[in-house]
Amino acid sequence: MQRIAVLTSGGDAPGMNAAIRTVIRTGLAYNKDMYVIYDGYRGLVEGNIKQVNKDFTQDIINRGGTIIRSARLKEFSDEEVQKKAARNLRDYDIDALVAIGGDGTYRGLAALAKQGIKVVGIPGTIDNDVGSTDQTIGFATALNTICECVDKLKDTSSSHQRCSLVEVMGRHCGDLALFSALAEGAEGVICVEHKLKEDVLFKRLRKMKTQKKDHAIIIVSENLLDINELAKRVEEETGFTARTEVLGRLQRGGTPCAEDRILAARLSAHAVKLLIDGKVETGRIVGIRNNLVVDYDIEEAINMKHEHTHGLRDLIELLE
Repeated sequence: MQRIAVLTSGGDAPGMNAAIRTVIRTGLAYNKDMYVIYDGYRGLVEGNIKQVNKDFTQDIINRGGTIIRSARLKEFSDEEVQKKAARNLRDYDIDALVAIGGDGTYRGLAALAKQGIKVVGIPGTIDNDVGSTDQTIGFATALNTICECVDKLKDTSSSHQRCSLVEVMGRHCGDLALFSALAEGAEGVICVEHKLKEDVLFKRLRKMKTQKKDHAIIIVSENLLDINELAKRVEEETGFTARTEVLGRLQRGGTPCAEDRILAARLSAHAVKLLIDGKVETGRIVGIRNNLVVDYDIEEAINMKHEHTHGLRDLIELLE
């Protein structure tokens, strides 16, 4: 194996650049020719491929986003598009592809593996919704960003005796909501693993009001409900003035925290080593389990379910 390429796909996540850096530097350390593919699978299909050296990795470890950019390509589900992508890799004599992203990225890799390309996937998404790993690159930084925003909201919420409903990302996985609610001591959390119970929430807020508590924070995962409508209900049922805050893509940006940079380095070095050591017959996915780096067959990894938040949900219910 002589040539290895790397791309990022799906939503960007802090720490992706740290992962790109490690993939390239590890490959170069083993005297491999390293390539980047700009704009994810779209760039692969369009042939936006460039050979890089160590200089490319200078001063990117602390940058947010992804310097090789990302894009979504619905057409990649078409087998003819997949074949074109595989041909482009072969035209450059690229032997293997490393991709950083989430489940959608993995499905793209699985399709390329069926075209005879050796592939390795690295989990990078702020939602932490990948079943084959305990933690994804970008999750820790996004969580810190949420907590910083909520800390600031508490100041104004307390000053005006408000209930603040804060919408965070994670429509299919409530980790961002659950972890931030626990870290912030929120009065309530609503996510796919912790459904809204209006009567319980309103009773808790009414009790706070009678106890002269000056503010409340409710964390809500995106796209589960209309938080503006919930805010109206809170005002009608509890006596609190309610305001909504949608953090949106602020959660994706910013300098990656040390935890994400280190996780990116560990996972990415392992991904390249799998290729160097000849341990990738078709496709592998790397991850972290109990702080140990692991890897799985790509089809096995895609079918894994994200389940490790159940204990955290129970803890949230205990502390509410």
